[in-house]
Amino acid sequence: MKILAIDSSAISAGCAIVENGNVIAESFVRVGLTHSETLLPMISNTLANAKLTAEDIDCYAVSSGPGSFTGIRIGVAAVKGMAFAGNVPCVGVSTLEAIAWNCMVQEGIVCAVMDARRQQVYNALFDCDGQGIIRLCDDRAISIDDLTKELQSGQRTVYLAGDGASLCYDSMRERLPDIRLVPEHLRYARGFGVAMAATRIIGEKGTLPPDKLIPTYLRPSQAEREKSALKLRK
Repeated sequence: MKILAIDSSAISAGCAIVENGNVIAESFVRVGLTHSETLLPMISNTLANAKLTAEDIDCYAVSSGPGSFTGIRIGVAAVKGMAFAGNVPCVGVSTLEAIAWNCMVQEGIVCAVMDARRQQVYNALFDCDGQGIIRLCDDRAISIDDLTKELQSGQRTVYLAGDGASLCYDSMRERLPDIRLVPEHLRYARGFGVAMAATRIIGEKGTLPPDKLIPTYLRPSQAEREKSALKLRK
């Protein structure tokens, strides 16, 4: 099965074509441009580099959240459009799981964290042995302080990954001497990780028709929060 997998859930964007766990072609950018500018050309170029067309793709996969509200909507909309056009099934995966698959360590706990600017992060923990991952908790929005306290109770090395990894590391390192940063080139969600997470889901639950693919949000958008705050002030 050839899976075309994309990620646009944060500042970076990625696309990969993976068949039976093997990467055929992959692209990644982190240049600060909007995903509406970069994503579709990247998909087209990745297909062209692999000497493939959309007709060769058996399944589309996308990181459907958590992450940037706009980025997630762009990625999900792109996959739905491509899947509808070719009547191809699709899969939405956790961005945090995609990060964990992308940066598998030989032994330890991968702590995937995103959006750490407000002292609260999207987070999930995964047990990793270099061959696969086991999810240890659901995706969640949690304060950095609460996450630090939770990790203090463990006995294994913790590897931080995701776009919130550096900020969390700076906040946690004095209280968690065994915490590590995943290398920069493996830290962010990429198409390969999305494809591997999709492979697991396909094996356990199957695929979705494109009309059933929806974004996954862990908290209201900024516009919704501001609207609620305005109502409270009235």
